[in-house]
Amino acid sequence: MIEISSDVIRGYNDTIILFILLDEPSYGYDISKKIRALSEDKYIIKETTLYSAFTRMEKNGYVESYSQSAENGKKRTYYKITELGKKYYEEKCQEWHLTKEVVEHFIRGEQ
Repeated sequence: MIEISSDVIRGYNDTIILFILLDEPSYGYDISKKIRALSEDKYIIKETTLYSAFTRMEKNGYVESYSQSAENGKKRTYYKITELGKKYYEEKCQEWHLTKEVVEHFIRGEQ
């Protein structure tokens, strides 16, 4: 099976993570599991990629983090999308449609 290269998808990691956070706050491991499941194992986000995205998005005001104890008593850092993050997500979705339209002109059989 072909997996998506991290180089190809890098510009949309934030969009993918924000999509997962649209419904409810979550933590890193759970987000990575959801990405893998929703992509049907075609994209497996690396832990370093995920946490650098959290840092960048928090700095930009797209997510907020907070600590919460899990059922086993272990503290986890949860991430919650902000209103600014929702706006950014919508902008990136529009950008994706335009990007896809342009790239399809250069892919054989997609005319």
